Amino acid sequence: MTFSTDDFARALAAHDYNFQAGSVVKGTVIGHGSEGAYVEIGGKSDAFVPLKEASLGKAEALEELLPLQSEWEFMIIREQDNEGRVLLSIRRLLVQQLWEKLTQQQSDGILISTRVTGINKGGVIVDVEGLRGFVPRSHLSHPEDLEALVGTTLTVGFLEVDPERNKLVLSAKIAARSQAMGQLEVGQLVTGTVVSLKPYGAFVEFEGVTGLLHVNQISKNYVDSLPNVLKLDQPLKAIVVALDAERNRISLSTKVLEKYPGEMIKEPDVLFAEAEDRSQNVEKMLSESDA
Repeated sequence: MTFSTDDFARALAAHDYNFQAGSVVKGTVIGHGSEGAYVEIGGKSDAFVPLKEASLGKAEALEELLPLQSEWEFMIIREQDNEGRVLLSIRRLLVQQLWEKLTQQQSDGILISTRVTGINKGGVIVDVEGLRGFVPRSHLSHPEDLEALVGTTLTVGFLEVDPERNKLVLSAKIAARSQAMGQLEVGQLVTGTVVSLKPYGAFVEFEGVTGLLHVNQISKNYVDSLPNVLKLDQPLKAIVVALDAERNRISLSTKVLEKYPGEMIKEPDVLFAEAEDRSQNVEKMLSESDA
């Protein structure tokens, strides 16, 4: 069977060599140079991957990173030049895929581990699989000494994932709260510290999360002045009486630990000292309280 010039032209036409920037192609590594790798993608000329585009991190040993005859997917970052050569990137393809992954993780409420690589005035810089993320100071569980966090690993949740603006904002507090919500149970005794007083109750911090001790849950007797019963930074023990995972709310109670109405107001030290023993009967107390 003969193969004419017209046949060859038609065969060429059957292949699309108009590789467009942003599209993804498969190719085989066929050579290495001092500045990058040469890749066969089916075009008129070999394509080229610059060293800085060969991986998400810093690329050094190109022969190990992209061995000869290995096959990869690449993103086209520059269309054919006068010689028909296309410029490729693995890094940008991985970045695009990583943003898609993080967007889905945010939607699913997934928690991730990140390494703290630096600090600035507002918080800490973290590495997320090669992407730069930021955790604001207000979203750190222990924001007192930022320097001490460098080199450590933080479990975080997502605040903002914006690939268009290359913005990734994370929260250790969201992660701590989510983990605590998964481990807490109604009827569980917790030990915490009063961090805020409001007209409707006190916010108590424990294990990196915050629960509300409503004024009606402090004592079986009426509390006419919250500051007369509780003080900022006061340690206390309370029972978890409700968990709302959807709204991330933890409701606490000390009144279910009382032996008599008003004990929390008159003898809080006695109540706290016996809290562990009294919590053993908390289910019965809660059922009687709801009756």
